[in-house]
Amino acid sequence: MSTLPNGARYIPDYLDRVRQEALVETIRTVVAEAPLFVPVMPGTGKPMSVRMTNCGPLGWVTDKERGYRYQPTHPVTGKRWPAIPADLLQLWTDIAGYEKPPEACLVNFYADDARMGLHQDKDEKDLEAPVLSISLGNTCLFRVGGNNRSDRTLSFKLSSGDIVVLGGEGRLCFHGVDRIYPATSTLLKNGGRINLTLRRVT
Repeated sequence: MSTLPNGARYIPDYLDRVRQEALVETIRTVVAEAPLFVPVMPGTGKPMSVRMTNCGPLGWVTDKERGYRYQPTHPVTGKRWPAIPADLLQLWTDIAGYEKPPEACLVNFYADDARMGLHQDKDEKDLEAPVLSISLGNTCLFRVGGNNRSDRTLSFKLSSGDIVVLGGEGRLCFHGVDRIYPATSTLLKNGGRINLTLRRVT
């Protein structure tokens, strides 16, 4: 694969440093209300290498017993997720090209040794809506393929402020994060990478 699947878009340097810093502060308030937790794989209960939380009416969670799903409450605190902040809703309006607002924003924190295996975002009922992904912090090596796991893949680096949109034919493409490049950004005081993923669920 030499180009992105149809409907997938890569928008480098969309957020300047000031907007990145503002988003980090926004996410700090989300995490203060809905603390990061470690999701685990269905069936095996093996912990993932990322820590995560959510904001919005629904949040994506996974556990050994019940697997991947969306629910309105934090799996540890039992409280409702905080609302999606206005600046993230504005990004959706500006970029996604979809009339209905997002219902979930996944906040994934990657330490420098974290990764995310190839997967599809297919737990949503509304697959017409795109998935909008925002990178903050250290650069990662992002890999994207086709709608079958065996399809050829394309790898490229995502830097702080970059945005990826998976829509159209590319909505169900396999994608993942193969590695994080330490010390490639000064945005996050203690290093690592934050990925924000806006999704429409129902």
